[in-house]
Amino acid sequence: MMGGGMGGRSKYGSPNPKVEEELKRPRRGILLRLGKYLWQMKWFLLLALGLTIGGNTFSLLGPTLSGKAIDCIGTQAGGVDFAGVRHYALLMVLFYLVSAIMSYFLSVTMVYVSRRVTLRMRSDLFNHIADMPVGFFDTHPVGDVISRIFYDIDTINTSLSTDVVSILASFITIFGSLMMMLRLSSMLVLVFVITIPLSILITRFITTRTNPLFRLRSRKMGELNDFVEEKISGMKTLKAYHQEGSVTGQLDALNSEVVQAYYKSEYYSSITGPSVSFVNNLSLSLISVFGGLLYMSGGVQIGGLAIAGMTIGGISSFIMYSRKFAGPINEIANIFGELQSALAAADRVFSLLDAPLESADAPDAVTLADVRGDVEMKDVSFGYEPGRLILKHLNLRGRSGNLIAIVGPTGAGKTTLINLLMRFYDINDGQITVDDHDIRHITRKSLRGAYSMVLQDTWLFSGTIYENIAYARPDATREEVIEAAKAAKIHHYIMSLPQGYDTVITDDGANISKGQKQLMTIARAMLVNAHMLILDEATSNVDTRTEVQIQQAMRRLMRDKTCFVVAHRLSTIKNADLILVVRGGNVVESGTHRELMAKGGFYREMYDAQFH
Repeated sequence: MMGGGMGGRSKYGSPNPKVEEELKRPRRGILLRLGKYLWQMKWFLLLALGLTIGGNTFSLLGPTLSGKAIDCIGTQAGGVDFAGVRHYALLMVLFYLVSAIMSYFLSVTMVYVSRRVTLRMRSDLFNHIADMPVGFFDTHPVGDVISRIFYDIDTINTSLSTDVVSILASFITIFGSLMMMLRLSSMLVLVFVITIPLSILITRFITTRTNPLFRLRSRKMGELNDFVEEKISGMKTLKAYHQEGSVTGQLDALNSEVVQAYYKSEYYSSITGPSVSFVNNLSLSLISVFGGLLYMSGGVQIGGLAIAGMTIGGISSFIMYSRKFAGPINEIANIFGELQSALAAADRVFSLLDAPLESADAPDAVTLADVRGDVEMKDVSFGYEPGRLILKHLNLRGRSGNLIAIVGPTGAGKTTLINLLMRFYDINDGQITVDDHDIRHITRKSLRGAYSMVLQDTWLFSGTIYENIAYARPDATREEVIEAAKAAKIHHYIMSLPQGYDTVITDDGANISKGQKQLMTIARAMLVNAHMLILDEATSNVDTRTEVQIQQAMRRLMRDKTCFVVAHRLSTIKNADLILVVRGGNVVESGTHRELMAKGGFYREMYDAQFH
């Protein structure tokens, strides 16, 4: 879009200091911001907590009942206490059934919570993006932004709906199992004094090394999305230059980086589970050995401390509780990798949410009303990068009702000039006024509402032709839309379609030609009752005869209003009230076509180059 000099994005995969800094960002702040989103659903989270405690409590009673049932075997001289076994078995079935029902409703609740949180997060992110300056999108890959909106937020959604529940349930299970084991035998619990710290150390050691890998993985995925979006949008050019093989090679290289990032993050995080599982199995072995000794000895005396023996049922219950105690620890270790991925995704989302918005209107900003269309640039200098000016001490004046043409070689600053008029960027020095008001002291909404703009890059959305033309004026009548289409010389083509104005345009107008798309965007601009019109190479895809007709129609529609036209075909601007010749960031010549031709300067050279 820019005339040149703006900071472009780096090559795929090249080091980016901002990104490298992002990979080192602490997790505490990310968790706090996620917590703020979760707090908005506090009542549902309270319900989820109640269901988690209730479900795990009923589940934790199962091993105790199992041990009692085992102890009912052989309690009578003649055999088994079947009544006792049946009683405890039925209670186990009932408790486990209630636990399963609570777990089901817990899952439903957390899915609802995660959906609401990600809906709010995606809405906040898109609303934030809508208020960001145009310059951000000129310097940031679109694919990476899209990746954050969809892939990263979906990753957060998956983690909230499953991992958060699992971790919450695991902590409750760990605490409940520990209490039950202490009740059965405090001696055997000492086994975990060795194994639990060992599990924590292993988990911490691995996760501190995998966290940057998951952030790198999310960034690489964003780069891949941007690459694919860029190449698919330019598929015609790609095929025209027979670059399929080259692009495939680039994709393979970038895809290999993504796969490698995925592999490293998953590989190192997957070590956690087996390592913790080994420690847990070691604790089970020790419990079985020492539990058997307590059963056979009937208890031991250590100094003045008497340690009671254990029954077979008690040992069985303890082992089951130890598995419930160790299992969640192992599960937490396994899902910690997924949490790392979710935190990395959240970091990317929040970094985009932290990107600066378009600066607020000045406190004394006025609303532009009763616009005449007098536009003036006074000694304006501007550059996209500090110390690198595109426009230098530029001066121009457009009076109400003038058709002002802006011409010049590529990179001269023509489009940059248009961006400054719309205040997509703020100037470095000088002043731009509309009706004698400095545009920095005019509200952006009223300033941009005073213009109607048509760019060389046409944009149509999925919808009917009528909806596309009436985009800026949803309340426009069909008659007004048809009148604008006729003025833009597109009405006849629309009526030749089977559904006419109700024809649905898909995929950015892929089912119609570029010239027809451009005429529709011109009709859209004509429909808006703006006081000033900007055409930035807007008729480059139509023939010269049609372009002249469109400009004649615009002159009728824009009577008493100001019109800025950036044009390459000099034959179409012969009737302009004022032609500004921009070269090297300065207006080097100005005047009518006749006056500039008579001067025999740079404009004459450009004109002769086109027609001789």
